[in-house]
Amino acid sequence: MTTALITGSTAGLGAAFARRLAADGHDLVLVARDTKRLREQATELHDRHGIEAEVLTADLSTDAGIDAVAARLGDGRNPVDLLINNAGFGNKGRFLDVPMADELTMLKVHCEAVLRLTSAAAAAMRERGRGGVVNVASVAAFVPRGTYGASKAWVVQFTQGVAKDLAGSGVRLMALAPGFVRTEFHQRAGMGTDNIPNWMWLDADKVVAAALTDLSRGKSLSVPDPRYKTLMGAAKLVPRGLLGGITSRTGRKYGPQ
Repeated sequence: MTTALITGSTAGLGAAFARRLAADGHDLVLVARDTKRLREQATELHDRHGIEAEVLTADLSTDAGIDAVAARLGDGRNPVDLLINNAGFGNKGRFLDVPMADELTMLKVHCEAVLRLTSAAAAAMRERGRGGVVNVASVAAFVPRGTYGASKAWVVQFTQGVAKDLAGSGVRLMALAPGFVRTEFHQRAGMGTDNIPNWMWLDADKVVAAALTDLSRGKSLSVPDPRYKTLMGAAKLVPRGLLGGITSRTGRKYGPQ
């Protein structure tokens, strides 16, 4: 039996990863800011699947929170075999309308935390000769979309670069880039979703299933749905200047700013 650590585990894709991995028999380390929700989640997964679920309360927008999770990833007595860097959020509003403190917090969670936790996990995994890291990005990484898209583009480039550096070590790294997923993400950011076409929505459990399949196949990037694979292919054919204008308008209408 192996152990998976999931950040942002109490909602959205994090919760979907927790459900799937627990059902597959993995012990879990559940990481989020809300201790009460973490304990409820741990109890439910333990009772339903008979796995051990450890709770780690941490705010990844702080050094103390990142340090706590990194320390757990480096614990050789209780090794973590799979890291899911899922924690993240969106800011509502155009650039310059969003407070700089909020933009910097986003970079702390999406980039610095991912960098430091991936490093802590990969170092321990390389010593054992096995392990996996999934860093959750977004299809926003592939279009000009402000701080959110830029941070997710960093996640993709970073993950694929490290995957090449660690090739042959037994440690697999993969960036997961889904489109719109039915989670609490947009609600928590105060973003309306009524105008998003139904065909653009993805199911969280199906996204997780596709991601784990792609990880097992050794992929360094997973775009987990044929619809979004087609959209991303088409986006490569559109001049970047025109694409920037299109994504700026649709992003303000549909997604993170």
